[in-house]
Amino acid sequence: MKINLSLKYSALIKFFEKENLPTPDIAIILGSGLGDFANRLQSKKVYRTSELPGYPPSTIVGHEGKIHFAEKYGKNILLFQGRIHFYEGYKISECVLPIFLTKKLGCKKIILTNAAGGINPDFTPGDLILANSLNGIFIKEGLAQLIGLSTPENKNFLLSLEENSLTNIIRKASEKTGVELKQGTYIYTKGPSYETPAEIKFFKKFGADAVGMSTVHEAIFASYLGIETAVISCITNYASGISDKKLSHSEVTETAELVKEKFSNLLESVIEHC
Repeated sequence: MKINLSLKYSALIKFFEKENLPTPDIAIILGSGLGDFANRLQSKKVYRTSELPGYPPSTIVGHEGKIHFAEKYGKNILLFQGRIHFYEGYKISECVLPIFLTKKLGCKKIILTNAAGGINPDFTPGDLILANSLNGIFIKEGLAQLIGLSTPENKNFLLSLEENSLTNIIRKASEKTGVELKQGTYIYTKGPSYETPAEIKFFKKFGADAVGMSTVHEAIFASYLGIETAVISCITNYASGISDKKLSHSEVTETAELVKEKFSNLLESVIEHC
């Protein structure tokens, strides 16, 4: 069924229109355990998503459920401190709300960050990965909610993360700050359970380097809306079967805490050069 997002979120759109906020130069969605970056910015206005009309409240530890309108280096930043997940019981049309809002506020660039499990044996917990490709085979069914939004001109569009001005800025920021960025393919799974060792073997066989439960549908929708998109993953744990250690969400947030300094330094440099 076709979803009219402008109608579905009309109250939310009207709310922000009345706020008379500046057009953001860049938007950022912070993944699990990465929300501390918000403290590095000068927040002008902060909204709790649970108090916004029609905005799905966050239910996951490590996702504060706040939207910041902030400044850094003279740039206006739209920051989502936490995201909306499919496995929380929300529809895809709700999960892409931050992307829709980014577009409505006139922002043309977005960085999607996430915590991910490492599949590639060259990735270790604490590594930062610039995704050069995404595998969304397990989200295609959910994206059916968005079918019908396209016009004949953009019915088929290219999701490219390898070569755009935003990914180039991120690579230059990596060189400038000395924060190492590896590259690889991020694959999406629905959750809420972690993947089985057999599933990880399957993903690895078909070229996946990291796995998580978000991001791909956001990137697809952002590309559809013409928003320049980049994806940065923090490897917070080895994927199931890669090591003998039992997976837990606490490990995810603990590792994210350890890398927050280099993660924040990288994002700050990106903002400076946007």
